[in-house]
Amino acid sequence: MNLLLLAIILAFSLSSYFFGRSEARKLVTGNIKLNALPAYYGYFLALWCGLPALIIFGGWSLFESTIIKTLILSDFSNIQSRDLFYERTLSFFNGNFSGEITNEIKVASERYAYLNNLAHNSKIALVASAIIASVVFAYKKIKNNNKARDDVEKILKILLFTSSLVAILTTLGIIASLLFESIKFFSTINIIDFLFGTSWSPQRAFVRDASTITPEEFLELKDAFGSVPLFAGTAFIALIAMCVAVPIGLFAGIYLAEYASTSVRKYSKPIIEILAGIPTVVYGFFAALTVGPFFRSLGESLGLTVSSESALAAGLIMGIMIIPYISSLSDDIINSVPQSLREGSYAIGATKSETIKKVVIPAALPGIIGSILLAVSRAIGETMIVVMAAGLAANLTINPLESTTTITTQIVMILVGDQEFDSPKTQAAFALGLTLFIATLFLNYIALRVVKKYREKYD
Repeated sequence: MNLLLLAIILAFSLSSYFFGRSEARKLVTGNIKLNALPAYYGYFLALWCGLPALIIFGGWSLFESTIIKTLILSDFSNIQSRDLFYERTLSFFNGNFSGEITNEIKVASERYAYLNNLAHNSKIALVASAIIASVVFAYKKIKNNNKARDDVEKILKILLFTSSLVAILTTLGIIASLLFESIKFFSTINIIDFLFGTSWSPQRAFVRDASTITPEEFLELKDAFGSVPLFAGTAFIALIAMCVAVPIGLFAGIYLAEYASTSVRKYSKPIIEILAGIPTVVYGFFAALTVGPFFRSLGESLGLTVSSESALAAGLIMGIMIIPYISSLSDDIINSVPQSLREGSYAIGATKSETIKKVVIPAALPGIIGSILLAVSRAIGETMIVVMAAGLAANLTINPLESTTTITTQIVMILVGDQEFDSPKTQAAFALGLTLFIATLFLNYIALRVVKKYREKYD
């Protein structure tokens, strides 16, 4: 239903464009001249037809389920576990409920059917009314030969401002949620123990209220949230990945930009970029089922003890995954270096390799470093490959043949399933997210400083 209604709104907007353009052309008679091109009148009518309807559609769809839930639960104020009762009602309504069917569930299901039908009909009526009213208003403006170009630019300016505001508010919301939950966590767990502790076992954190912690429980909590193994594992796997991705990606970018022929470049670059489009879960399966067992069998043949889930397997596959980030960006950056620099180098007798090493790479260095730091951020934030290939144990080690884990993996493991967000165990995920956010922000700051320091401007 929602997709059909959305398609109808878009179809009306598209048809309004052609209708508005044709109506504007009809105004050109005698001494009357249009204040804008006919296409702008079409854009003006299409925007007025689509935007109000889309706003009503989006807002209604966003709050519809919450309103229906509130209305249903208000009729059953004596029910305990209200959220569970509502989920059972939805399951019964959809025909998926297999438990005991009570009279309350039947009544709530009938109530849900009535409210859901009423909500859908109301949404259709409101969207239709918005389309009709907006089209009539915009049509009158067109008949008055309005300055459609200025009006369209004002609407687009408002849209751009709103988009920017949403992006900023979303970022602030993420930071606020991480910060507030982290403050709750650090009110129970000492930040020093969190940052410098070497033992990570959040499953031991069973205490919910900081005011009720006994000395024994405090010792349990103190030893349960040492994040050093997670930081070390994240940095270690990212280091292995970068050792694979940086040389291969950079050399591939240099070859494609400076040595490859047009035909080779035409097919090679898209093939390399395919690596970026492969789902990370596929990389994880490949690492867990092929690369990990291969390293284990190879290590056993050499008399080494190799874990089935190792940092080496995860780092190697992660490095292969992020090769396109470095190769494609390096290729584009190297191609953007002015040809006059190369010609000047050749003019004084430098060879092609000397020109690349002494002229091209230094000129493209800020962009290359930026691509490498982008790849580092991608490696730090990867989850699926680590979950499937490196393991879940928080193991403080620098042996690439042993299993380890990362910050993102532990965040996923903590938040999987039904969790209570007032416990230190769950709040630890937000503390880890905050530290990861600060680390990524620090990397971006370094990238900006490097680019600012080494950037060269060419005439």
